[in-house]
Amino acid sequence: MRDRLKAQIEQALRRCYDQGRLHSGEMPEIVLEVPAHAEHGDFATNVAMLLARAEKKAPRKIAEELLAALGEGDGLWRQVEIAGPGFINFFLTNRCWYAVLDDIMRSGADFGRSRCGAAKRVQVEFVSANPTGPLHIGHGRGAATGDAVAALLQYTGYQVDREYYINDAGNQMNTLGLSLYLRYRELLGESIEFPATCYQGDYIRDLAREVVNQEGRRLLELGEEEALAYFARFGGERILAGIDEDLQAFGVRFDRWYSEQSLYDRGEVERGIELVRERQLAYEEQGALWFRTTAFGDDKDRVLVRSNGATTYFASDVAYHKEKFDRGYELVIDVWGADHHGYVPRMKAAVTGLGRSPEDLQVILVQLVNLLRGGQQVAMSTRSGEFVTLREVIDEVGRDACRFFFLMRRSDSQLDFDLELAKQQNNDNPVYYVQYAHARVCSINRTAAEQGLEVPALGEVDFDRLLLADELALAKHLAQFPETLVAAAQNFAPHRVVFYLQELAAQFHSYYNRNRVISEDLETSRARLYLVNCVRIVLENALRLLGVSAPEKM
Repeated sequence: MRDRLKAQIEQALRRCYDQGRLHSGEMPEIVLEVPAHAEHGDFATNVAMLLARAEKKAPRKIAEELLAALGEGDGLWRQVEIAGPGFINFFLTNRCWYAVLDDIMRSGADFGRSRCGAAKRVQVEFVSANPTGPLHIGHGRGAATGDAVAALLQYTGYQVDREYYINDAGNQMNTLGLSLYLRYRELLGESIEFPATCYQGDYIRDLAREVVNQEGRRLLELGEEEALAYFARFGGERILAGIDEDLQAFGVRFDRWYSEQSLYDRGEVERGIELVRERQLAYEEQGALWFRTTAFGDDKDRVLVRSNGATTYFASDVAYHKEKFDRGYELVIDVWGADHHGYVPRMKAAVTGLGRSPEDLQVILVQLVNLLRGGQQVAMSTRSGEFVTLREVIDEVGRDACRFFFLMRRSDSQLDFDLELAKQQNNDNPVYYVQYAHARVCSINRTAAEQGLEVPALGEVDFDRLLLADELALAKHLAQFPETLVAAAQNFAPHRVVFYLQELAAQFHSYYNRNRVISEDLETSRARLYLVNCVRIVLENALRLLGVSAPEKM
């Protein structure tokens, strides 16, 4: 709708220039806003005000010329008016709004899909939790966010790959190996003073018991270095497999699992450092090798290789991001916990230093989740073992509620996750409220079928039967769906889809509670059945993008 209106305004502007009504020849970007008050129309533009300086005319005079050139608009509007200093307000025809219902029926599961991404190659890297413990609820919010952003980008025309970066090359793996080794020895009868720096969770003891069952006392005979390497590898593999199982249960899939260790094994870290040297951005100081990231906006330079010869996490991150762009991605999106916000400037500086635009790397920060149980906030710390796993929450409230709740707020704002609310089977539960709207339309369809009434086919509905303000409001909201998806994708903001869904569900429930869809009036029933099934299609499309099911019965 917005695009059709923009096209009409652009054509009118060209006619003004062709006919000599206006002279500058400028074609500013046409911005159409939805006015805050319905009495100001369906859309308003400030294009006349944007042209005032170039035309050296008062905006209202320019607006008058545009109005004369707009003509009838092929039935798109019923009224156009000039308001205030030069705004042009458009009042669209009801038939124009109801035409979107045919678009929805024609497109079905593809309604809202677009090509605005122009097949741009995008990589979304998310979760990437260390393989040292099960996923906790904070990881779950990052998983839901990354997965929904990837789905939105795909639906709006981007080529998207989902990737999980496995941090399997740092000190945390040594700590994991030591934690398991000590528990293993403890289970075999040794008295162990378990260090506070080791991983404390029960899962460590469970994994150690698994080793005891498989290997018995045999591993006690290994040298400590060999034993620690064994336990680190064993624990990492088992934990990563568990992470994969939990993510599958959460409906999250990845196109690639990428090992940090593989960067070292294939020489990518060395090549990354070499590229920094070639670009004259590396220097040595106090025995360490530094990346001059301050040249690109970072607040201080960063160490790539320590004075003892060990490479830093930053060095492998530089290599990893270089390798991402080497694979042909035009845009790289990282989903990080908000505690990593200080890392953003240095990675953008690094990417810029490697020859890319800083805009080629976008970082989505995900804030903490305050999980409430019995009024008490549950502490989450992998090292202390005091955390609630993602799997526990999925098992308790279900995947749909879990994903919907995680996406209800901007990812960079804190979220209170109320377990009791998420389990309720009533309208207080936001995911129930939205899903019930879908199930309610399905129920209407079953009732209609029992009475021999089918959902009308395309072109078989008399829209003049839709006379109620509620019906027009529903059609207008449905028409906003495609642009809502584009805005949500381009701003990496799936919560906008949640907001849209909640409003659509509210409008539908209100309409249903005040009106009968199926009545003795056959033609009105057919038109209303058509309308509510358009609501059903849009609900289903939106829920699918969020990874939430659209049940037919509840």
